[in-house]
Amino acid sequence: MRTSTSILCSLDDIDAAQWNALRGAEHPFLRHEFLAAFEHSGCVGADSGWEPCHLILRDVQGSLVAAMPLYRKLHSWGEFVFDFAWAQAYTQAGLPYYPKLVCAIPFTPAGGPRWLTATAQWEQPLLQAAMEYARTQGLSSFHVLFPQQTQTLALQARGMLLRRDCQFHWHNRDYADFEHFLAGFTAEKRKKVRRERRRVTEAGVSFRTLTGTQIDAALWQHIYAFHAATFLAHGHMPYLSLKFFEEIAVRLPDNLVVFLAEHDAQPVAAAICFRGPDTLYGRYWGAGEHFHSLHFETCYYQGIDYCIRNGLQRFEPGTQGEHKVARGFVPTDTWSAHWIADARFREAIGSYLVRETEAVGLYAADVQAHAPYRRGEP
Repeated sequence: MRTSTSILCSLDDIDAAQWNALRGAEHPFLRHEFLAAFEHSGCVGADSGWEPCHLILRDVQGSLVAAMPLYRKLHSWGEFVFDFAWAQAYTQAGLPYYPKLVCAIPFTPAGGPRWLTATAQWEQPLLQAAMEYARTQGLSSFHVLFPQQTQTLALQARGMLLRRDCQFHWHNRDYADFEHFLAGFTAEKRKKVRRERRRVTEAGVSFRTLTGTQIDAALWQHIYAFHAATFLAHGHMPYLSLKFFEEIAVRLPDNLVVFLAEHDAQPVAAAICFRGPDTLYGRYWGAGEHFHSLHFETCYYQGIDYCIRNGLQRFEPGTQGEHKVARGFVPTDTWSAHWIADARFREAIGSYLVRETEAVGLYAADVQAHAPYRRGEP
């Protein structure tokens, strides 16, 4: 199958309509608009340590048939698949780990497709081209983060090492409303959730659900300040800028969902989410005032309510957080795939991943035992 490959240093070098016409672009994080917003806002590129090098394939007629968002990484921040120990081992051995090649949605640990194709026949040529690019560039490694299951299997078939991790997701069992969802809980857990929701209401906090077109510049200032404060409280600068969110609100307004908490008609907290065809993705949250249980209501219960009302099948609220389990989220496997150029490190990392995979499985099983559902419920 004859193809020509190109590396793009910017998404603006390819027509958005062509990119979005490929299979996979129905997923919001693979939309040209979403990926380009990272570049336009300076969140990737320049001195960020994320150097865009997007791979595209064209057929003999010159038509775009496949694409993969790629980045040369000069560090491991913003990936949420932690390989800092691998980098340290390379340093101790006197070898460079960076730059490495990463196929990922920057700052977005959400599962989904990681490349786009016109038809299935172009998947293997695309993967071959990506791995060849990593080799010819002399990069230490090639990583694909949070791919969907079918793509994970395709990567494994090419000899890439798989890494297992665990997140906590909510699944819609055709619930009629929030109370129908709670009916599957044990009495004790159901009472706890109701008490948390009641405390927020009794404090006089109310909520509005907003999409991109419903948020003006002044309100974005509040929402972004909440978002930035969460990062700063943990000693980090926020990965994303206000300009990024403002651009997404304009270019993908229906995919942006914000749960805004207000008290005395003033914004006090917000959760920034994104909507896909059947999934809600919780990404960022922050608050300007403290109210009991406000975090749980803003980040979890509002999202569950939204999914039930809109018929979405899954809610992925982000990474970590065992406290999510008591609120109806269950352990769910996530995966990444890794090609390591150095044979010695490939063997050592592969051996480690076997042990880590078993440990993650044991952890997930242990956490599942604390799920709030009555016996016999999912």
